[in-house]
Amino acid sequence: MRLGELRGLLSRHARPDAGTVIEDLLISKVEKSAPPSPSMSGTVLALIAQGTKRIALGDRVYEYGAGQYLVASVDLPVTGHFVDAGPERPALGVGLILRPAAVAELLLAAAPGDLPPVDGGAPSGIAVSDAPDELLDAVIRLLRLIDKPRDRTVLASLIKREILWRLVTGEQSAVVRQLGLADSSLTHIARTVRWIREHYRQSFRVQDLAQLSGMSLSAFYRNFQAVTAMSPIQFQKQIRLQEARLLLATDSNDVTGVSRHVGYDSPSQFSREYRRQFGVPPSQDARQRESTHHTAPAALP
Repeated sequence: MRLGELRGLLSRHARPDAGTVIEDLLISKVEKSAPPSPSMSGTVLALIAQGTKRIALGDRVYEYGAGQYLVASVDLPVTGHFVDAGPERPALGVGLILRPAAVAELLLAAAPGDLPPVDGGAPSGIAVSDAPDELLDAVIRLLRLIDKPRDRTVLASLIKREILWRLVTGEQSAVVRQLGLADSSLTHIARTVRWIREHYRQSFRVQDLAQLSGMSLSAFYRNFQAVTAMSPIQFQKQIRLQEARLLLATDSNDVTGVSRHVGYDSPSQFSREYRRQFGVPPSQDARQRESTHHTAPAALP
């Protein structure tokens, strides 16, 4: 019954831009399956009401469907799409952007013993679980507020806080809680992830990234792999190729210029790695995307 109401609310309030009148609340309605598309995950809770979504992160594949949720605690380069969506049965999902400050505030407010124990080490940056009834109920009540502007002003922030509480005390507690812990392994890895994203054109030494994270080289490499499912060099390559694909969408004839812009010294190496990543050479991929243009589905929801 809860999923039925959730589907109805999402169908009614879905917009082309995926936004809503409630800050950080997103709604996705996809009526046509598209090929897997690269994007950044964001730090987010994504809950599916109808359909199935498949996301690849490095060599890991996550699939979640109706009544399941995904949490991403680091902004990671992923490739994803909804499976078997159609006009008669569109894929429907709801997303809530997770703010580290809000998670930290909640953790500080919790009484000793309220939070489940977690294992040491950095958890994966992405995880999938079945949504418990309490979480579904809170999400539905938040969506109902879209139609209630008077209540929305006061209650939206309270219900978002409740949703966060369900996450930090739920099955994926370790993933979400580290988002709000300033000294967590995940936070240190997130710092280096941001650095690579902002300086993806530059070469770097892994030793320097380890120093930035405040970890030994072995600990940094182990934790980076655990969170991102990639080595730092592989992560940088993903960012470069995603950026190149966006640039080629506006100038499909300048493959050499794009390859140099994103940090490749060798256009032939760029073309090889691009083809390995996306299945076709860069110029051909750009032409195909022009002829079948669509808005790339967000990684979440």
